[in-house]
Order: sequence, then C-alpha cells, then structure tokens
Amino acid sequence: MWNLMSLDGYFEGNDKWDLSFHTHVWGDELHQLSLEQLQSAECLIFGRVTYEGMAAYWTSPESQKSEAEIARLMNSIPKIVFSKTLKSATWNNTRVVSENASEEIRKLKAQGTKDLYLFGSANLSETFMTDDLFDEYKICVSPVILGSGRPLFRQGISAQNLSLIAAHPLKTGGVILRYTTS
Repeated sequence: MWNLMSLDGYFEGNDKWDLSFHTHVWGDELHQLSLEQLQSAECLIFGRVTYEGMAAYWTSPESQKSEAEIARLMNSIPKIVFSKTLKSATWNNTRVVSENASEEIRKLKAQGTKDLYLFGSANLSETFMTDDLFDEYKICVSPVILGSGRPLFRQGISAQNLSLIAAHPLKTGGVILRYTTS
C-alpha cells in the first residue's frame, strides 16, 4: 500500500478526491520516490473512485507538462481496477476485475517478480487489510491537521501488529513511514 495521509489520519478531505493537503509534502524527494516506485512496479492497483481520479489526471495535458516522466510511467504500466460497477476501462493498459479481488491479488503475488502498488482506494484497502494481503505499508504523513475527512484506517478493521522498517523525514516536513506485516 502507498498512501498519503494527514497527521490526524485522513487520506482524503470531506469531499471525494479532496487531496489538497498533498501539496504540503510534494517536492523533489517525493518526485524521486514516485519514479523509483513506478520503475519497480509490475502493476498498479486501484478501486474505481481512485482509478477514475488517477486516470483523469495522468492522461491530462497538465500532467504531461508538469510531471512528464511520472505521467509516462503511470500511463504505460499495467493497471487493474477492481469494481463491481465499472464495465470497461479507457486508461491505457488497464483491465477491470469485478469479482474476487483478494483471489486476484493472491494470484498476482504468486506469479509476479516485481512490486504491486495499491494507491488510495480506501474500500479496496480495507478488503486487502482484512484478508492480510499487504506485505508492506508505505505511508507519507503530511504535516497537516484536517480535522475531518475520510480516515485511512477506519474503526472496526482488524488489529494488526506491524514492524517499522524505515522512517524518512522529507524537507517539506512530511515523513515517509514503511512498515512490514511480517
């Protein structure tokens, strides 16, 4: 899992796709990390809402200008969107899977040689947390208190002990935390 969240635990503001707090941590270091992650990725994983937002942004002329290298990678890497309502995907190299998300991830993990990254996708993340499918949580904490929004970890998810494998402070004031589940 790769996600950004506010200091008080929200990965999204009160409105869907309200990610304005991301600008507080974006800079050269996250740019470089994004490139490294994408270069090591076998596949990108999304739920429908995150997929629609990411597809709209990374295929836009704005992203082609401001983040050309990241946009090139985002548009070329294979992607899977898990959705019961989406019937087709127009973003390059994307396939839709409508059933058995956890089973599909287990197969990909068994076959793969590179990393799978899930971005955002709160509902899908909860499914994968419940089914113990994450090997690593990589979370960038933004030095912002939102006060409300959509929490990254909702009440009621299963308890899980994690081991810190790295903590990397950013010049922007954010901190990237990496936890393993084993």
